[in-house]
Parts: sequence; C-alpha cells; structure tokens
Amino acid sequence: MPLSVVILAAGQGKRMKSELPKVLQPLAGRPLLAHVVATARALGPEAIHVVHGHGAGEVRAAIAGGDIRWALQAEQKGTGHAVAQAMPGVPDGHAVLVLYGDVPLIRAGTLRDLVARAGPKSLALLSARLADPAGYGRVVRDASGLVTRVVEERDASPAERAIAEINTGVLAAPAARLRGWLGALRADNAQGEYYLTDCIRAAVQDGCAVEAVVAATPAEVLGVNDKVQLAEAEAAHRANRAAELMRAGVTVVDPTRLDVRGEVACGRDVVLDVNVILEGKVRLGDRVKVGANCVLRDCEIGDDSVVQLNSLVEGSVAGRHCVIGPFARLRPGNRLADGVHVGNFVEVKNSELGAGSKANHLTYLGDSTVGAQVNVGAGTVTCNYDGANKHRTTIGDGAFIGSGTMLVAPVSVGEGATIGAGSTITKPAPAGKLTVERSRQVTVAGWKRPEKAPK
Repeated sequence: MPLSVVILAAGQGKRMKSELPKVLQPLAGRPLLAHVVATARALGPEAIHVVHGHGAGEVRAAIAGGDIRWALQAEQKGTGHAVAQAMPGVPDGHAVLVLYGDVPLIRAGTLRDLVARAGPKSLALLSARLADPAGYGRVVRDASGLVTRVVEERDASPAERAIAEINTGVLAAPAARLRGWLGALRADNAQGEYYLTDCIRAAVQDGCAVEAVVAATPAEVLGVNDKVQLAEAEAAHRANRAAELMRAGVTVVDPTRLDVRGEVACGRDVVLDVNVILEGKVRLGDRVKVGANCVLRDCEIGDDSVVQLNSLVEGSVAGRHCVIGPFARLRPGNRLADGVHVGNFVEVKNSELGAGSKANHLTYLGDSTVGAQVNVGAGTVTCNYDGANKHRTTIGDGAFIGSGTMLVAPVSVGEGATIGAGSTITKPAPAGKLTVERSRQVTVAGWKRPEKAPK
C-alpha cells in the first residue's frame, strides 16, 4: 500500500517562551521538524504533508524540499482537525502515517514496523511503556492483545490508571477509513477540540483491528514542549549517536560529552576525546585521534592524522599523518596533503599545503598555495586582503619562511628560497636564494619614553 506521511507542526509552543515556533527549536543543530522530516523521508513515502499554522512563513522557509506538501491549519482545533487539513491531498488507496513535528527521536525502523501493521481493515498505533504514566492516555487491550480503546487519565478507572502503556498519538491507518473517522469526530469535550485519538474508538466500532506497537524506549517518543524537554531530547540524541559510533568501533572517551550534529563516517580505531562536536558531514579515516574540545564541521581527516585539543576544522580536507593543533583553526577551502603540520594558534583559510609542509606557530595562511616540505616560521602572515579584493600567495617546494615575515599578496616565493626573519616581501623572491627585507636599525640618543603624570 503506498504511503503518505502527515506531520503535525502547527502549534505555537507557548511553554517554550520563545519567538521561534516550537517545531523550529534546535536539536543537534537542526530544527525539531527537520529531524521528523528526515525520518519520514527514510520511509520512502509517496508524499509528505506538513500541517503548519503558527509562524507558517518561518516554518516553510526553514524546511526545504520539493517533496513536502504544505497544509495550513489556520485555527488550532485539535489533532484530529489538523490531520483533516492534509487529507484532501491523500489518495484513498494510501496508508497514512501521522507524526508530530515536536517528537524528533522516533526511529525509521519503528515506523516501518508500525506501517506494516496497518492495512485496509487495520489501524496501528505507537505506544510506550513508562515507569510513571501519569498524565497520559492509557492503552487498553483485550485478551488477544488488540487495542479496544485509549482512555484519558481523567476518565480512567483505578485499574486503568495502573496500566503502564500509554498512547503516543502516532498512528498508521488506511486513508479512506481514516477520512471517514475524521469526518465523524465531535468536539464535545472540555477543550472544544477534535481529537485524533477518538479515531481509535471509531475504528474499533467500525470492526477494524487496532494493534499497538510498543516503542523500544520512552526516549524515542519524547515530545518536546518546553526547554527542559528540549534538553532531555538533546541528551537522548547525544546518547544515541555516541552509541552508534561505539558500536561501529569508535572509542569515545566519554559518551556524555560527545555531540554529533550531522553525518559521521569513521574508519577503524578512531578515538574521540571529551567535548568533541561533529557537525555536518564529517569523515574520519583509520586511527584518527581527535583531542578534547575540538569542533569538526564538514571536513575529512585522513588516516593516522591527529587533531589536537581546542582546534576548529571546517570545510577542509586533511591527508594522512597530518597534525592539526593544538589551538588551530582551519577555515573553509583548505586541502592539506599528507604529513602537514598546522600548529599552535595557526589559522589557515582557502589554502593548499603540500606534503610535509609545516606551519607550527602563530601564523595566518590565507588564499595560499604552499608547496611540499615548506617550513613557515612563527608569526608569518599572508597579507591577502587589500580592503576590496583577496589576492593569492604562492610558495614553492622546499622554501623556508623566516619568523615574523609579512608576505604581501599577490606575491610568490620560489622553490628552495629562504626568506629572512622579519621581512616584508612585496616582490617575487627568486628560487634558491636568500631574500631579506629589513629597515636599517637605528638607536635614537636622548629619547625618553613618555610618562604618565603623577596622580
């Protein structure tokens, strides 16, 4: 049966106490709703319908994709009313999976199981077993295990309140029958709203089998309504991603202090120290070691390389046996060949460094092409910006750049050239030669340093 996914994302989220719509609150660097959409896409549906309302323009702008069909819930009249807004775009022959934009941690595998239980004459709902189910609707089953109804706590008997299995609101149902159940909903309750859960009772009365699939963990169905629950979801997400990496063979020194905010691919025997953040698409080769307090964003680190503590690497590719840091910053656009060293307080941007080259201390290399086996001394700066345009510096293989050198781009340094310390180079430095540019040292007799007037 083809699948249509309906994601409810119209709520304001007053308890967030934020100008940002609830479903756009960030989890692992992405909006809550983006996590749900990504999971929905993993199911391969025919269409994804997002029901939006509060902050509609912001929500649509933040969640991209031509596969999303938007349905506006201008007035929030309950979950049943919200699903009804999307149903005109859902064919009768489809199965409908209803998700929530503020429940971001549901696994695709769980949802596949749920959808598989829904057929032309069956509805499947997702439940969870909680140690403390207070406040939730309880799932009541018959002797055969099928669901007979969901009872809200305020309406439950003492025996029903003792049930630990709760309804999450996530369900899968045949579209034609769901359409009918939604059309028959009544708002005769204290809130004056149309509840999706009432469709479960309607399905039972209609002779439909209702089956509950129990989520593997309560965290999987955690709803996010305030900043406390957002932090709980963040912690659960961190734990999940750390566990995935450890099962893949990565050594994570402290799983509670690893933050994965993107797609990570790791080779064998990778080690991640404490407080590492991995964002975007990150690829780590075999035996890569990442030190404490590092941020890696959209980068690739080759086999046997080390990123030492307190370093930021983004938008860059490093080869094998490289050493980055400590306290290094690689801005976007860099390619480091094998054996490159980028050390303490060195910043590199939009540059290529050849095999075995080193910039170990207090240096800025921007818009540079650096050959192989180049040594860049401490305090070297490529002066690449003239206030309007960026210019390139080219340094040939085997060059030696003395400490405190200013390379005023556009400029080139030839192969095997040596630049004397303290030079400001504005013209090409020839290959194999020593180039020195220094003003004559002068000592001024009788000069006195200015002094502050006594207080």
